[in-house]
Amino acid sequence: MTTLAGPKPIADAAPPAGERMPAYAVELNGLTKTYRAAGRAQVTTALDAIDLAIPRGSIFGLLGPNGAGKSTLINILAGLVVKSAGRASVWGIDIDADPRQARAAIGVVPQELNIDAFFTPREMMELQAGMYGVPRAERRTAEILGLLGLADKADSYARTLSGGMRRRLMVAKAMAHSPPVLVLDEPTAGVDVELRRQLWTLVQAMNAAGTTILLTTHYLDEAEELCDRIAIIDRGRLIACDTTAALVQKVDDKTLTIALAEPVASLPPALSALGFALIAPDRLLFRYGPSRTRLDPLLAAIREAGLTIRDLTTEETDLEEVFLRLTRRQGKVS
Repeated sequence: MTTLAGPKPIADAAPPAGERMPAYAVELNGLTKTYRAAGRAQVTTALDAIDLAIPRGSIFGLLGPNGAGKSTLINILAGLVVKSAGRASVWGIDIDADPRQARAAIGVVPQELNIDAFFTPREMMELQAGMYGVPRAERRTAEILGLLGLADKADSYARTLSGGMRRRLMVAKAMAHSPPVLVLDEPTAGVDVELRRQLWTLVQAMNAAGTTILLTTHYLDEAEELCDRIAIIDRGRLIACDTTAALVQKVDDKTLTIALAEPVASLPPALSALGFALIAPDRLLFRYGPSRTRLDPLLAAIREAGLTIRDLTTEETDLEEVFLRLTRRQGKVS
């Protein structure tokens, strides 16, 4: 499999001379979308007054369960769905006041592969650039295909490409007009581990070159690895938005596992009173909040109970736990 190249510019995110770069790549104020059903069915609210600001130059994660409203939000930005209320801007351009320029500032890589089997990658890139009005002299077809490891397949029919190559071609198409904002909607869904890692490298390379990335994914380790900031939406409502590190810290929970030098038949009462659990004859488990608990007294209590510590490990809360707790809590509020 072709290894993707390292960081180099593929998107000229700098504005024309004299223009200021926006502080936010995407900005939403009270963004709302409702769908009216036929007959007596109730109105469906896909997005409920979303306020969101995505900093320029960031890799921003948009997470949520299936049906949370992520695709609706993306489709509004791309001009495929008409919002019901609120404001939205891409690269400082209001999508209502100047829809053509707003759409030119964003590239979207959808979940579904939508490439013509009888076109070559080069032909697709040229067609895509032409649809956005990019002059021939300014097109970067060869450069983008090279970055994505598709240079040697530039003139092969798309139907002959592997699944991973087609996925990369989708990214290339979205970058054909060099947009400063790129949306990746589940980019690694259904790909193998090696390609997934290569796509991670690609995302980081594009971001290093100046492209702001909006990433939706169901792989929470992917969001934790790549994203500077993360927003979580559920049932059309924004329930969390912060830096990745701050979100993880909101669940003040760690697990301490103690391996004992000798097995015990039962847990000493003093340790049971402190909250320890015996999960194996030679293993203790303790859950605690780092901001509220000091470990020194706990370790001293183990020694005072006549037990010898052979090893200990701690496990941090990860983004998956944060996601599950927040969406579970949201479900109770609804």
